[in-house]
Amino acid sequence: MRVLGVDPGLTRCGVGAVRGRPGAPLDLIGVGVVRTPAEDDIGARLVVIEAELERWLDEVKPDAVAVERVFAQHNVRTVMGTAQASAVAIVCAARRGLPVALHTPSEVKASITGNGNADKKQVGTMVTRLLRLDAMPKPADAADALALAICHVWRGGVQNRLADALARSRGAASVAMAAGYRHSPPGRTGDRTRP
Repeated sequence: MRVLGVDPGLTRCGVGAVRGRPGAPLDLIGVGVVRTPAEDDIGARLVVIEAELERWLDEVKPDAVAVERVFAQHNVRTVMGTAQASAVAIVCAARRGLPVALHTPSEVKASITGNGNADKKQVGTMVTRLLRLDAMPKPADAADALALAICHVWRGGVQNRLADALARSRGAASVAMAAGYRHSPPGRTGDRTRP
């Protein structure tokens, strides 16, 4: 599975891609940060982020995209910028028909370090170790994007299997209900037959 992780932000949007599967070593595909100047117009900044994410999607060809779920902060302006960059990432992936997963920061931290309250240095250290890198990715936005991708490889495999099983179960239940609906004897209250 190839996953592109996006740590959304207007000034720095972390992007990182990994390849792997649960229980197997992970490989780094690429990591970077999309930067936009704070003094630029919001529309121009979002266009830059979109263009760069499209370039990453073209190059990485991921099977899924993992984006950090925006959570409430005290600084509304920061939340808005993060939400806008997040929406751009989601739209870019959806346009290509790629599944998008939203992971909270605590989910990612718990998945990577075993501690949902881990700090950025702990996350960066584990990302470095898991991907067998010589140095910790900088800035922290880059390491966070890789952590999102790793989290999704590990959690996404399980989630995808559960979703597939649920879909098969619902499909079987629908078929059984439809068969029962067609073959139930007419005349009982609430029963109908299809032509």
